[in-house]
Amino acid sequence: MITESSVRPTKRRYFVVFMLFVTVIINYIDRANLAIASPHIEKEFGLNSIEMGYIFSAFGWTYALFQIPGGRFLDIMGSKVTYFIAICGWSIATLLQGFANGFGALLGLRAITGIFEAPSFPTNNRVISGWFPEQERAGAIAIYTSGQYVGLAFFTPLLIWIQHVLSWHWVFIITGAVGILWSFFWLFKYKSVKQDKKVNQAEHQHIVLGGAIVDVDARDAKIGDSPRAKLTKQDWKHVFHPKLVGVYIVQFALATTVWFFLTWFPTYLSKGRDIDLATTGLMTSIPFIAAFLGVISGGFLADKMVKSGLSIGIARKTPILIGLIISMSIVGANYTDNINIIVALLALAFFGNGFASQAWSLVSSIAPVHLIGMSGGCFNFFGALGGVSVPIVVGYISQYYGFAPSLVYIAAIVLLSIISFVFLIGKVERISTDPYTGNLPPKAKDLG
Repeated sequence: MITESSVRPTKRRYFVVFMLFVTVIINYIDRANLAIASPHIEKEFGLNSIEMGYIFSAFGWTYALFQIPGGRFLDIMGSKVTYFIAICGWSIATLLQGFANGFGALLGLRAITGIFEAPSFPTNNRVISGWFPEQERAGAIAIYTSGQYVGLAFFTPLLIWIQHVLSWHWVFIITGAVGILWSFFWLFKYKSVKQDKKVNQAEHQHIVLGGAIVDVDARDAKIGDSPRAKLTKQDWKHVFHPKLVGVYIVQFALATTVWFFLTWFPTYLSKGRDIDLATTGLMTSIPFIAAFLGVISGGFLADKMVKSGLSIGIARKTPILIGLIISMSIVGANYTDNINIIVALLALAFFGNGFASQAWSLVSSIAPVHLIGMSGGCFNFFGALGGVSVPIVVGYISQYYGFAPSLVYIAAIVLLSIISFVFLIGKVERISTDPYTGNLPPKAKDLG
C-alpha cells in the first residue's frame, strides 16, 4: 500500500543546510571576536597597532596556506570527519585565546585557528554538492553563507555585552566552548544522503535526478578509503583550468570587501569619519544586515531563474555579475561627508557583495567530481589571500594617505574580478577529465 508519506519527499536536506548555517555562524564569530576584544587586549598587554596587526594577520596567513592541503584532506577523509576535526580544533584554539598571556600566545593561537578553519568552506560546498539538486543549490548556499553575516550583525552586540559584564577573556571562552559542543553534535548527526535513514525514497530520487553528487561522501563510511590517493599533473591542470581561475579571482574580490568590513570598517567610521564609538557600534551592524539580505535574495533569485527555465549557467552568473557591479558603489563614500549617505553607500556595496556570493555554486558545477574538495580549497585560498592582503594594504594606505584611496583599491579589485568573470569563465559546464574524447558527462553539457 502506497501512503502519502512514502510518495512525498522528506525534507532532510534542509536540516543539513541548517547545520551548515549554524556552523558558519560559529566560524565567523570566532574570526571576528578578536576585533571586539582588541582594544582591551592592547591595553592589558601594552600592545601597539602594528603588533595587533600581526596578530590579526596570523589567522589569514595560515588560513590561506592550508586551503589546498585542507581541500585534499577533505577529498580523502570525507565531510563528516573533516568538519568534526575542523570545528573542534578551531574552537579549542579559540577557547585558549581567553587564557593568552601576551603577544606570542595570541599570535600562535590565531594561527592555529586559521589552520583548522581552512577546510570549512570547501566542506560546506562538498556537502551541498551531495545533498542538493542543481535547481536548489544556490538557495542552499545562500542560506549557509548568510550565517557569516547573521553572526556578525546580531551576535556582536551580545559579545560586547559579555565583555562589558565579565571581561574580554570570556568572549573567547564562551565562543570556544559553544564550538566544541557543536562539533560533537555534527559528528553524531551528519550523514551522507545514502547513509541517512531519515531520507525517504522520494527525496533521494529528487536529489539524485536533480544532479546532486550523492556518491561524493560515500567514503565517509570507510575513513580514508580513497581511490585517488595521489594527485596527477593532469589533476593540477584541471584545478587551475581558466574557468576555475576566473571563479577564484571573483572570490578574491568578494573576500577583499568582506575583510575590509571585518577589520577596518569600525576604524574607518571612528577615525576616518570621526564618529564616537557608541554610534559606530550601531552603524557597524547596518552593512552586515544589508549583506545578509543580499546573500539570501541573490541565492533565491538564482534558483528562481533555474525553475523558470533558464540554464544553470545564466542563473548562477547573473546574480554574481549584478552583485559585483553593485559592490563597486563603495567608492562613492569618498564623495560625501554626510555620514548617513556614507553608511548607506557602504551598506549597498556590502549588499552587492552578498548578492554575488554564489561563486561557490560555480565550483560545484564546473570542477571535476573527484576534485571538488581540491578545487574548493583553491577557491577558498584565493579568498584567504583577500583576507591576508586587505588588513596590510589598507593599513599602509590609510596611515600615509587616509582611507579614501583604500576604498578606490577595493573597487579596483572588484573591477578586475568583473573582467575575469566575463572573459575567463564562459559557459558553465563541468570540466572534462577525459584525455581522449574531451566529452563531458550528459548532465554537465546541460548546465549552460
